[in-house]
Amino acid sequence: MELEKATIRLYDPDTMAVKGDKIRVLFNPTQYRLSRSNQFGEVAVPGLPASLIQFGKGNSSTLTMQLFFDTYERQTDVREHTKKITDLLDIAPELHAPPVLVFSWGQLNFVCVLERAEQTFELFLADGTPVRATVDVTFKEYFDGKKHGADLQSANFAKRHVVKRGDTLSAIAGHYYEDPGQWRPIAEENNIDNPLSIRPGQVLVIPAIE
Repeated sequence: MELEKATIRLYDPDTMAVKGDKIRVLFNPTQYRLSRSNQFGEVAVPGLPASLIQFGKGNSSTLTMQLFFDTYERQTDVREHTKKITDLLDIAPELHAPPVLVFSWGQLNFVCVLERAEQTFELFLADGTPVRATVDVTFKEYFDGKKHGADLQSANFAKRHVVKRGDTLSAIAGHYYEDPGQWRPIAEENNIDNPLSIRPGQVLVIPAIE
């Protein structure tokens, strides 16, 4: 069985679909870290031994990892590969902002923007061409507030699923809810009138259900 490689693709928030060619990592990361946090304020009340804690807001989740690149055997410039990552920090003319992305590996589908990329070059050819590098990356969860932010409730913790060939709403519901019959919340969340109309590459929001 071929080893599944982690990929990065552009994501269109309006259509909730991935687009463009995949950026495949040369080597899968050995680990990654998913972080979430909240912000709290302190309210000082005279006479109390400690400040009162008041919830402020939820912060966006972050995904961090180190990507490894090695082209020594090919004797080619490793920057041809690392540049594909660092270019994701560039401002897209049509967005006036860096592009929205989906980082996918196995069941992880993280809709995000690239916040940081730090390159370290470690091995060089005789002429100084780098052939081995690591890139420490930080992806920040993308949330534009259009779908869930208007009610000013707590942050939405719904999952996202990139549709693969052969997927059905009932099969997706069976995977996430352990009940294929619970496909309707997914259809309603994604404004799907025809449950047979999902297509490969489409990104579905999988809402939390009680």
